[in-house]
Amino acid sequence: MDILAIHNPPETIAAGTTAVRDAAVNASERLRRGDFAAMRAQDLELMFALYDREFFGGWLGERARQETGQDVRFAVSGRMTRAGGKMSHRWRRGPDGRKQYWYEIAISSRLLATSFGEGARPVKVCGLLCPDAMAALQRLMEHEIVHLAEFLAWGESRCGGRRFKVIAARVFGHTDTKHELISPRERAAVEHRVAVGQWVSFGFRGRALTGRINRIHRRATVLVEDARGPRYTDGRRYRKYYVPVHELQPASAKG
Repeated sequence: MDILAIHNPPETIAAGTTAVRDAAVNASERLRRGDFAAMRAQDLELMFALYDREFFGGWLGERARQETGQDVRFAVSGRMTRAGGKMSHRWRRGPDGRKQYWYEIAISSRLLATSFGEGARPVKVCGLLCPDAMAALQRLMEHEIVHLAEFLAWGESRCGGRRFKVIAARVFGHTDTKHELISPRERAAVEHRVAVGQWVSFGFRGRALTGRINRIHRRATVLVEDARGPRYTDGRRYRKYYVPVHELQPASAKG
């Protein structure tokens, strides 16, 4: 298939993406409920198959099987808090010692689950406004599909490259390669007034502790100075505590 020869008009893109959405929602109870925190790899596999049939006539899956002997695999990640999706060309050694290759598309369930709801700011993915998490999921899947198509056709893919941008625009109408999904860091700052590097207090087993936020993902990682903890690069010893963000309170820096 000549990927660069595809040039879908806006009405074709709209009809195709709507058909994919309707079919996916009808086939998956989790997608129908918008329960992206419970989304499974099978939901992504379903959506990919619908896109492959609607926009590529089944070429993506067929070409991947011809090249690797494997179907494209899918993963739902609750740990991806920056990237909305990822397409990987992976391998491992089989029982015979030979390398076995496959393609995998992973999607961040956490970003989808936390980016929408009452009071949330508008979200764009790939330059397109997404009114709900399902629309954002579609744009993320489309972006990773372009990575896969480019890799299958040319053996490499870069979303910053001109070829990638041309394909994404012509096939799916994308106007950008980035997402504006709401990260755990942004939610923590907006809803709870805490940020990485900030001093906070929290309760732990009946004690009030004060420490500094080191990371924010599903929970905040807070470093509390403790002579029994490992030594860090600043020469001090700390213990790590993993604390739900809503349990943190801004505090003054310790002397």
